[in-house]
Amino acid sequence: MAETAAPGLRERNKIDKLQRIREAARAAFEEKGFDDATLREIARRAGVGLGTLFLYASDKRDLLFLLYTDALEAITARAFADVAAEGAFLDELAAIFDPYYRFFAEQPRLSRYLLRELTFFVHGEQGQRFQRNRHRVIDGIAERCAGAARSGRIRSAEDAAVIGRVLFAVYQAEIREWLLDDVPDPAAGLAALRRSLRVAIDGIGPSA
Repeated sequence: MAETAAPGLRERNKIDKLQRIREAARAAFEEKGFDDATLREIARRAGVGLGTLFLYASDKRDLLFLLYTDALEAITARAFADVAAEGAFLDELAAIFDPYYRFFAEQPRLSRYLLRELTFFVHGEQGQRFQRNRHRVIDGIAERCAGAARSGRIRSAEDAAVIGRVLFAVYQAEIREWLLDDVPDPAAGLAALRRSLRVAIDGIGPSA
């Protein structure tokens, strides 16, 4: 089996700069808050020029997304690969969303900034990566909805893509509400999410 070639000097320098920029941005956002931290200060902390900083992020918001994109893409890939499409559909959804709650609980202050900045339009390379990952989650849920419908675990005449967007919207609303807590508890957040998802899955039509 061929061995993977070690990265060259240029690539190692690029990786090192990226790591320093991430650490500097995280420290500045944690200490001063997202609004008061400046790109110039972050560049100084990272030991790079302001021009170099713009090679990795187009603005301060994009720099915030840079702290999250790799981790969230990895979580999304694992969540949909590791959770079996079987059993109660509500349990399946809760298992998919669980690692996101645990991840955001590790850094609640930064997570609040992230979700606030994501509310409307997102520009920049990192912001676009974040949005692509968001759509991967929605598409993944839609695929699970289609599979659950085929197996008879859920029943709806609506298109799976629409159901996926609705369920993701429930998750988005719940995780924002949960992050308002000073010390968000993943178990409590997931319990609240399950309750809301149950309403969405069971429906609220009139009783027979």
